[in-house]
Amino acid sequence: MKQAPIPYGRQSISEADIQAVVDVLRSDWLTQGPSIERFEQAVAQYCGAKYAVAVNSATSALHIACLAADLGEGDTLWTTPNTFVASANCGLYCGAGVDFVDIDPRTYNLSAAELEKKLVQAKAAAKLPKVVIPVHFSGQPCEMERIAALSREYGFSVIEDASHAIGGKYQGEAIGGCRFSDMTVFSFHPVKIITTAEGGMVLTNRKDLYDRLIRLRSHGITRDPAFMEWESDGPWYYQQIELGFNYRITDLQAALGLSQMTRLDEFVAARHRLAARYDELLARFPVVTPYQHADSYSGLHLYVIRLKLDQIGKSHREVFESLRAQGILVNLHYIPVHTQPYYRRLGFKPGDFPESERYYAEAISLPMFSSLSDEQQDRVVAALKEALS
Repeated sequence: MKQAPIPYGRQSISEADIQAVVDVLRSDWLTQGPSIERFEQAVAQYCGAKYAVAVNSATSALHIACLAADLGEGDTLWTTPNTFVASANCGLYCGAGVDFVDIDPRTYNLSAAELEKKLVQAKAAAKLPKVVIPVHFSGQPCEMERIAALSREYGFSVIEDASHAIGGKYQGEAIGGCRFSDMTVFSFHPVKIITTAEGGMVLTNRKDLYDRLIRLRSHGITRDPAFMEWESDGPWYYQQIELGFNYRITDLQAALGLSQMTRLDEFVAARHRLAARYDELLARFPVVTPYQHADSYSGLHLYVIRLKLDQIGKSHREVFESLRAQGILVNLHYIPVHTQPYYRRLGFKPGDFPESERYYAEAISLPMFSSLSDEQQDRVVAALKEALS
């Protein structure tokens, strides 16, 4: 009998998760109700941040975080080429320019050394960034202490794109605590570590940013008299004081996220067990397994191998397609953003960020999700062995 395909990632939904959503469906609130605040408080408390603002996607979260940081026309945002396009697009949404910093060859994260080198050049040219978005690729945090020191020296805001990283730690502290950043963004897409179906969140320790994020997710509207430009007309009254968006999350999604939070540590521990097992099973394969920095405890959203193509008699594409043909639905994270047609029209070209391009030519994301069984993992490894032979 033909075996079912194994996806690279998938959600884990329990009966408790389903009941949490059903309870909201039977309540008086489907959106803008109490589940949202409870979800925000749970995530903020877990991460050690003062404030959290839930929205309908991590892309929306990145957008309003950039706006809250006053990114706009004439400014520049820097991020990594090894990310989903949203990490860069959020700068363009604000009317700012975008540039990139190449990756560390071990972690595949934005390189702090390359960042420092580029900042020195940018200062000499009077073209420093307004915002830098380090992306915690695969769940492993960037070198945030060094990046934060550079932000103080060169005067830019830091927004952590931790879409892969909830449940992970940096220097023993939960990612999302914003010790080394102005804001942190999480994603709750179904393939991420916990899910709200679609959804995202911005965390911060600054009240001024929190107040603005709350307004920006809901049309720029406030009901707080402290922010109104003239006296309220009555209890029904609100004012739109800036241009915001309808980026609200629903109570249904928040209830699912709140239920999922009860299993977050369990999910991450399962991913670590699977990663250790992969490391052992692939030890003699002509591949590079993921490096883990000593300062980090990764959320392990992804398990990415790099093919040692000089030792393999097949191309990157041939190995990838062989795995897919065997029912192992591998993926590739990521196509370097600067090589996309839209960004080429902005002036970027292949060769601009060579480490990211070398990585892209060799990388394959193997299945990694908390409910992946040992039997399924053995199938993945056997299929990879076949693909490499």
